[in-house]
Amino acid sequence: ILCNPTSAYTDQKPGTSGLRKRVTVFQRNQHYAENFIQSIISAVDPSQRQEGTLVVGGDGRFFMKDAIQLIVQIAAANGIGRLVIGQNGIMSTPAVSCVIRKIKAIGGIILTASHNPGGPSGDFGIKYNISNGGPAPEGITDKIFQISKSIQEYHICPELKVDLCAIGKQTFEVDTFKPFTVEIVDSVESYAEMLRDIFDFAALKELLSGPNHISVRLDAMHGVVGPYVKKIVCDELGSPANSAVNCVPSEDFGGHHPDPNLTYAADLVSTMKGGEYDFGAAFDGDGDRNMILGKHGFFVNPSDSVAVIGANITCIPYFQKTGVKGLARSMPTSGALDNVAKALKMQLYETPTGWKFFGNLMDAGKLSLCGEESFGTGSDHIREKDGLWAVLAWLSILASRKQSVEDVMKEHWQKFGRNFFTRYDYEEVDSDAANKMIADLQQIMFDKAFIGQTFSSGDKTYKVEKADNFEYTDPVDGSVSKGQGLRIIFSDGSRIIFRLSGTGSAGATIRLYIDSFENDPQKIYQDPQVMLAPLVDIALRISQLQEKTGRNGPTVIT
Repeated sequence: ILCNPTSAYTDQKPGTSGLRKRVTVFQRNQHYAENFIQSIISAVDPSQRQEGTLVVGGDGRFFMKDAIQLIVQIAAANGIGRLVIGQNGIMSTPAVSCVIRKIKAIGGIILTASHNPGGPSGDFGIKYNISNGGPAPEGITDKIFQISKSIQEYHICPELKVDLCAIGKQTFEVDTFKPFTVEIVDSVESYAEMLRDIFDFAALKELLSGPNHISVRLDAMHGVVGPYVKKIVCDELGSPANSAVNCVPSEDFGGHHPDPNLTYAADLVSTMKGGEYDFGAAFDGDGDRNMILGKHGFFVNPSDSVAVIGANITCIPYFQKTGVKGLARSMPTSGALDNVAKALKMQLYETPTGWKFFGNLMDAGKLSLCGEESFGTGSDHIREKDGLWAVLAWLSILASRKQSVEDVMKEHWQKFGRNFFTRYDYEEVDSDAANKMIADLQQIMFDKAFIGQTFSSGDKTYKVEKADNFEYTDPVDGSVSKGQGLRIIFSDGSRIIFRLSGTGSAGATIRLYIDSFENDPQKIYQDPQVMLAPLVDIALRISQLQEKTGRNGPTVIT
């Protein structure tokens, strides 16, 4: 064991999804990755280390294998007893959560920057999950950050090398500690076993390979989900091999942006528009996000997706067994789920963005199903969002209702009304300009005269009923999360929301969300961008976003 002196960095504050930076930051700054890995392990109570197991996996992006070897060497030197690592380092974020829970590990380290681009000039990330399988809460990420700011040395066994290809146990003798074990496991098996307990695989097999089967197109976008889709959907459920594409994880995601939205999954969208496939889905780099499409490219907004699953939840055997404890959405997500909760008399929670808030509710037995507008959907089977789970949930609904995606969605709107929703992302905006715009907007919103003001655009007029910076008091632990997004709520329930996102690796990302409810049957099938254009115009006028950031338009519209 070597004790290497090091100098601390001041910028290793983990966000909601760990520490994300450009690959070059990890590669070129001396001991940058080592410092952060040591800080994570230093946050684990020394009394837990020797008997404890850490799960390690990643999405296959560039620098992942280097980082895994460092984790192995630093974990061994710090007295961690055992690591469980996915074969070739590959393990989706939902699968890591599943394995942590199954083997009762003390936590896990996930190597991913999620939906951000990969490759030598792309992004890399290191994220710590706790023993419930979910992302570390703020108390722990703050502790890791404090350690990283004062770190003076890290412990490492530099000679220790692990073969990531060979499934099975590898044991190493480490000075002063009992033997250190690394177990390389099949990346897919534990996760597949869990899904078999959740869904009716016989019904899904009939849907995908029976006499009247539907045709599907699943795009893994060169991310981690490829092996999972191949093994579960193709091999086990019988969908033809060519129904899954881009299934080999790639260090740079095939040169693409592994983000399952209409912009970055354009290949899937155009293929679906051809009409050959009944159901389409795309996944992000680490497998926790999903996009659902119907025939002819019919797009299911993620806010609607979780609402439809909620309305049809008894199609899934898991919920028949567990019952439904509650529903939840992140604050910027549309109110579509609220309409379902109200109709079905279920408890609904509105939380800040970040899966850890859902995890708290799940651990307390208050929550069964949740989702967020950023293509994340999940349930209390694990403590992460789960892309493939969401796809199998949708396929379960199609198998049960024997309808197309479009028919399911349209019937849902007729029954519950429709929340028209859009999100504008302005990526890599100058940080100072973005922060100033938000500060100026808050000042306008918090002026007493703002409430009651009316704003018009086209033939629409909206009256401000409420303006705030969203604050959440956790009903489980009483913790308060402030400053979670600026909300302007109008008297008809329409909402304009502004947030600065923490998932980018450079500059600031401004997100603008627009949500407006409509239950007039004549209007529920209109184009969302047309229906929401007046609110978008008002939002840009109030915030002066374009003038203050120099941006004429968003990078991505969802």
